[in-house]
Amino acid sequence: MIKRIISVDIVRGLVMVIMALDHCRDLLGASSITERATNLQTTTPGLFFTRWITHLCAPTFVFLSGVSAFLSIKGNRDVNAARRFLITRGIWLIVVNFTINNFAVFFDIHFSVLFSQVIAAIGFGFIGLAILLPLKAKTIGLTGLFIIFSHDLLAGVSFAKDSIWEIVWTIFMSAGFFQISSHFLLSAVYPYIPWLGVMLAGYSAGTIFHLPESRRRRTLLLIGVGALTLFVIVRFLNFYGDPNPWARQKTFLFTILSFINTTKYPPSLLFTLMTLGISMIILSFAENWENRLSGILVVYGRVPFFYWMVHWFVIHFIAIGFFLWQGYHWNDLQFSGFGFGHPKNGTGGVGLGVLYLFWVLVVLLMYPISKAYGDYKSVHREKKWLRYL
Repeated sequence: MIKRIISVDIVRGLVMVIMALDHCRDLLGASSITERATNLQTTTPGLFFTRWITHLCAPTFVFLSGVSAFLSIKGNRDVNAARRFLITRGIWLIVVNFTINNFAVFFDIHFSVLFSQVIAAIGFGFIGLAILLPLKAKTIGLTGLFIIFSHDLLAGVSFAKDSIWEIVWTIFMSAGFFQISSHFLLSAVYPYIPWLGVMLAGYSAGTIFHLPESRRRRTLLLIGVGALTLFVIVRFLNFYGDPNPWARQKTFLFTILSFINTTKYPPSLLFTLMTLGISMIILSFAENWENRLSGILVVYGRVPFFYWMVHWFVIHFIAIGFFLWQGYHWNDLQFSGFGFGHPKNGTGGVGLGVLYLFWVLVVLLMYPISKAYGDYKSVHREKKWLRYL
C-alpha cells in the first residue's frame, strides 16, 4: 500500500513542480499580461511549450484527488464519516479559494477579481463525490467518463447576456468572465461539472491501485496509450471534442502546435484525453521510481494543497522584489484586475531564459518549506485539522 501511495505522490509532486513554472510566467513573464502563450500568431515554440507542458497540472491534480479519495475511503469503514469529511473539506476548499487563495493569486486587498479557480473545482468535486459515494466505484467512474465524453455536446448552449442563468451556466458548465460592477469582476474559468467528471474518473481509477504491481503498471500504461491514441484519431478527424479545430500552419512545427493546442477553459474531451493520457503513462513508470529525484518529488506531492497556497506567496514576493529592483516604485505596480503586480505600463518582467531561473529558485525554496510541514503533519497525526491543509 505504501509504495502505491508513493507513486501517486511522485506524479503529484511532479505536476506541482511544473505548475510553479506557469505561475512564475504569470507573475514574472514579460508578455504574460499582454499576450497568450498559445496564440500561434504571436507565440514562439519555446513560449508555447512553456505554457503547454503546464496543461498537465490541473487535470492530473484533480484526477489524483479522486484517486486519493478512493484510497482514503477504502481504508475507512465508516462511509458516513467519509462523506462528512468530503463535504466539509469541499466546502472548506471553496471558501479558501475565494478568500486566502484569491488574495494569494492577485495580492489585491480590494478583491476586484473573484476568481473561481481549480481549488474551488476540487472542492465542488469532493461534494459531488460525497453525494455519489453510496454507488459502486465502477458506476461512479462511468458517470465521470460520461461527463468527460459528452459535455462538449452542450458547448453551443447560451443564455441572455449577463442573466443569472448565464452566470450559473458559466460557473457549472462553461467558462467566462462577468463584469459585475465597474470595480468587480467574476472569473469562472474552471466550470464545476466538467472537472467533476475528471475527479469521478480518478476515484474509480483508484481501484487500479489494489491490483498486483505488474498488472497495475500494465493497466495504467494501456489506459494512457489508449487515451493518447483516441486523442490523435479524434483530433485528426477535426469533428468533435474541442471547439478549436487544428489547421495547417506556416511551418510543420507550428502545425504540430496547432494539433496539440486544445482547450482548457472548459477542459474539452481532447484536452482531457491528451493530458491524462500522458499522466497515466508517467504514473505507470512512477511505480519503479526510487531515486533521489523521486524522493524530492514525494516531498512536494505529500503536501499539495499546502504547496499550492504557499508557492503563490513565494512567487509574489520574488516578483515584487524584482520589479522594485528594476527601478519601479510600489505605486507603479498594478494589482487590480489581472495585473498580478506587474508594472502598469507593461514593460516589466523577464524573458523566457531568466524565467526558468526564477522557476528553479521557487522550487528550491519550496522544498524545505514543504518538507518541514510534511514532517510536522506526519508527527502530529492526532491533529485532525491538518487533514484540511
